[in-house]
Amino acid sequence: MKLLHHGMATFLCGSLVLASIGNGLAVPTTTSASQSEPKAVQQGPEQLRQLVAPIALYPDALVGEIMAAATYPNEVVAAEHWMEEHKGLTGDALAQEVNKQSWDPSVKALTQTPAVLANMNQNLAWTSELGDASVNQRQSLTQAIQTMRHRAKDAGNLQSTPQEKVVDEGQTIDVEPVSTDTVYVPQYDPWLVYGDPVPVFPGWAPWAGLYFDGPGIGFGLGFGIGAFAGLGWGWNHWGCDWHHGGAMYNHRSFVSHSRDIVNRHDVSRGSSHFHGRSFAGHAASHLASHLHATASRHTSTHAFFHARASHHGGFHGGGFHGGFHGGGHGGRR
Repeated sequence: MKLLHHGMATFLCGSLVLASIGNGLAVPTTTSASQSEPKAVQQGPEQLRQLVAPIALYPDALVGEIMAAATYPNEVVAAEHWMEEHKGLTGDALAQEVNKQSWDPSVKALTQTPAVLANMNQNLAWTSELGDASVNQRQSLTQAIQTMRHRAKDAGNLQSTPQEKVVDEGQTIDVEPVSTDTVYVPQYDPWLVYGDPVPVFPGWAPWAGLYFDGPGIGFGLGFGIGAFAGLGWGWNHWGCDWHHGGAMYNHRSFVSHSRDIVNRHDVSRGSSHFHGRSFAGHAASHLASHLHATASRHTSTHAFFHARASHHGGFHGGGFHGGFHGGGHGGRR
């Protein structure tokens, strides 16, 4: 009888061990399935038009730089912080020091127009969404830019001025600076300049010198680009591919190797998701902290500039408005 009881105990213990092993083997499968991340949803035409509204009327080369650099949001933040710490550098000295940095050429290129870099850093949620679309919807994104240019032209707000040349080629509209040494970045309200109002991008806060209250376009900030001409990432190396989509770098389609933005056409790369946008884990944490720290500043900045612009009155039409050559750090506050 004792042998029988001992045998039954051994059998029951063995069964429990086997069941535990079976359950243990099943857990990873369930966990893996629950942790699989959904792919971000493609943005529709109206969302893309809202996304490009703040930059669609910029010169082609600058648009190319912005689309490319937006795929490196962490480097945009790093570059802006570096610029804040090196405000005394201008001209050749600035160009040479920037050239030593490890940033992507597109991020280095934005130091030629520091107000644009500062604006991308300030509106980081917008920058990151633009970067995602630049990687995953490049043709739709550039088509959205052309659509918005045609809308602005039809509204009478996009035309050649002493600062830039606008060339309408039918399906495409090109925008180029008149001067080869100075770039004037147009000032406009991205939500009013296109005729029919465009919904404001959530949390958008304008940067000094880039925003103009009213439905027209003005020019205030001029940036010297001559000191950067001899560098491999200077102004003349950038453009937009209006036919195939995306930015152009050295006359070829720009290919981002960023680890911040997930290329959803390349399923071999790991990712995590951040507020509907895809990032590498470290980047998500860093960007989330940055956005939290600047959220209140965005709100107060928007209110300040809107009140100040309203006080001084709006400029209507697409002409010159108080232009000056800031050069170097022109427009940085």
